[in-house]
Amino acid sequence: MTNPIGIISMQHQRPFTERDFAQFARWREAGFDFVELLVPEPGELDLAATRKALDGQGLGVVLAARVNLDRNLCSGDAGKRQAGRDYLRTCVDVAHALGARTVGGPLYGNPLVFAGRAPHPVDESLRQRRVDWCVEGLREAAPHAAAAGVVLGVEPLNRFETDTLNTTRQGVALMRLVGHTSIGLVLDTFHMNMEDDDIADAIRAAAGHIAHFQANENHRGYLGTGHVDWTAAVRALADVGYQGTVSLEPFRRNDERIGIPFAQWKPPAREEQAELAASCAFIKNLLHLNGTRR
Repeated sequence: MTNPIGIISMQHQRPFTERDFAQFARWREAGFDFVELLVPEPGELDLAATRKALDGQGLGVVLAARVNLDRNLCSGDAGKRQAGRDYLRTCVDVAHALGARTVGGPLYGNPLVFAGRAPHPVDESLRQRRVDWCVEGLREAAPHAAAAGVVLGVEPLNRFETDTLNTTRQGVALMRLVGHTSIGLVLDTFHMNMEDDDIADAIRAAAGHIAHFQANENHRGYLGTGHVDWTAAVRALADVGYQGTVSLEPFRRNDERIGIPFAQWKPPAREEQAELAASCAFIKNLLHLNGTRR
C-alpha cells in the first residue's frame, strides 16, 4: 500500500501560527508525508504563506474542523444550525486554498465534555430531529465540497465527547442517509477502541466510506506502546482497499504524577524526533507488508 502518513499538529500548539512553520522540516525529516492542521480561525494563518511553507517541504495537508455548540448542525436552534452549515463552507474554502483534499472531524457538532455539556437523556423525537438536521446540513455542504475537490469526513467520537455519533456502524448508517460521495468517514482507532466491538471488523464495515484514517494508540502514546492490534487493523485497511491518508496524533504521556490531566495537549518536555520517526516507520512498514501480502 502507498498510504501517505501524516502527523497531527494539534498537540503541538493552539493556535498553530506562522512561527510554527519550522516544525514542517522536522516532521518531514521524521518521514511524514503530510501535516494535519486545525482549520484556522480568521487571522490565525496566512493561507498562501502556509501553503508555500508546506510545498517547500514537500508536505501535503489534511484539515480538522473546529466545531462547537454555536456552529452545530444538530442544534435545536436554527441559527446555530445555519452557522454550522456556513462553517462547513468555510472549511471547504480554506481546504481549497491550502490544497487539502480532506476536512475531517465531528462535523455534526454537539460536543460534550470539551464544551462543558454533560450527557443527558434524549427522547426519540429529538433524536430523530437531530439526525434529520445533520443529514440536511451535510447534504447541503456536499455540492460545494465536490466543486472544490474536497471530501468532508465525519468522525465518530467516544461517548464522553459527543452524543451524536459514537460507533463506526452509526457512521456507516449516516453515510447511507446522506448518500453523497463528497461526504465520508474519518476513523480514529483511539475512539474505535472504546466504542467498536472489533476495530478490524468496524473498518471492514466502513468499506467504501473511509475518507481519512487516524492511527492512534488506546492511550494516545506512540504507536506500538499500547494494546491496539495494528496488524489486524492494517490488514482490514488492505482488505477494503484503503489507500488514503493515515495520520498519527500521539499525546505526551511521560509524566505520570497523580493529578496530571492526560486529556490536555502538552508541549514536548524533551526532544521527541526519534519517537515520531519510529512511529511513522512502524505504521508505514505495517501498511507496506500487509498491503502486499497477497
